[in-house]
Amino acid sequence: MKVDLPTEQQVIKEGLKILSAHMAPVKFARFVVACQLGEGEYLLSKDDTFADETVDSLYEKVRAFEQGKT
Repeated sequence: MKVDLPTEQQVIKEGLKILSAHMAPVKFARFVVACQLGEGEYLLSKDDTFADETVDSLYEKVRAFEQGKT
């Protein structure tokens, strides 16, 4: 029987998506910097992470998050 395990990169990517959905953008950015997750593969993975995003869509998400927290 063979078990397919996700790669570390896949686990990190999923974790970052979950955190980014539930943390304030500033806290999320600080977390990534503190964990040194911005090194290495970021430039390759950012296109996948933000594939469906535009400046306007990101702005709206930040505004909605801020309004929900005030």
